[in-house]
Amino acid sequence: MIKIINASPDFGRALTEREINEFLNSSKLNIHLGTIDDNDTPNVHPTWYYFDSADKKIYIETSKLSKKANNLRRNNNIYFCLDDPNPPYKGVKGRGICKIHDNINHNIPIAEKIMTRYLGSIQHPMAQKLMSFVKNGDSIIIEISPKYYSTWDYSTFS
Repeated sequence: MIKIINASPDFGRALTEREINEFLNSSKLNIHLGTIDDNDTPNVHPTWYYFDSADKKIYIETSKLSKKANNLRRNNNIYFCLDDPNPPYKGVKGRGICKIHDNINHNIPIAEKIMTRYLGSIQHPMAQKLMSFVKNGDSIIIEISPKYYSTWDYSTFS
């Protein structure tokens, strides 16, 4: 079980593990990733994701030459945040450790899940283009293993 922290004590409540899984599985919002570059400067990267509730990992598809990939090769610590901007506000943020996957056969089914989640089908023209990068080995999958979640739910104030 992953540690869950209430991000807003005395104001909102923390999400339960079940609610975190539901939120991460159902949301089509971008997840924002925080990395540190080679100048020790923070970088924020909004991106699409897939959450596997069985293994409790978050997966991102990106160019193998992207800033986030380069940052994570140097330092595999990552911070992430996914929050609903509409009342009643709720969200999940946390810290994790990343692993970069460059094996095309491993990456294709994960990338297909990401494309289907955001575009509805891997037949969508944008999905086809992005999948061509995965199939050519120009994209990687970033696997995030969360160390903890900091959550908030303000629905009691709506």
